[in-house]
Amino acid sequence: MDNKSLSHVRWKCQYHIVFIPKYRKKILYGKLKADVRDIISTLCRYKDVEIIDGAVCEDHIHLSVAIPPKYSISKFMGYLKGKSTLMIYDRHPELQSKWDKAFWARGYYVSTIGNITEDAIKKYIKEQAEESRREDSGSTAL
Repeated sequence: MDNKSLSHVRWKCQYHIVFIPKYRKKILYGKLKADVRDIISTLCRYKDVEIIDGAVCEDHIHLSVAIPPKYSISKFMGYLKGKSTLMIYDRHPELQSKWDKAFWARGYYVSTIGNITEDAIKKYIKEQAEESRREDSGSTAL
């Protein structure tokens, strides 16, 4: 990926992000998996975040993304997890509990892509998706 530009800025800010549903429940399959993939793609597009690669696995999500420097990673993840929860519950109201409104676990894993190559991250994500596919026969790439 080449450097991108904003007004007065040239940038290349890439991250590898992993996050999970609350209690690491194995619920991301079937229609919900397709909806989560669509929701994440839509929300990233709204913020001009490029999804380089990604996989929705049964109990976690891997994303390799390029986030403009005007957004901090923590603000972006708050936006992504918060808005996606609302959109998931809108499409799947049966998943919502009146006591617990959270769909995603509170934390996430993030690492910058730079000390290893972009290809290594893509290979790792594909291996994770294949491993999950063997386990649940159906991991889908974003």
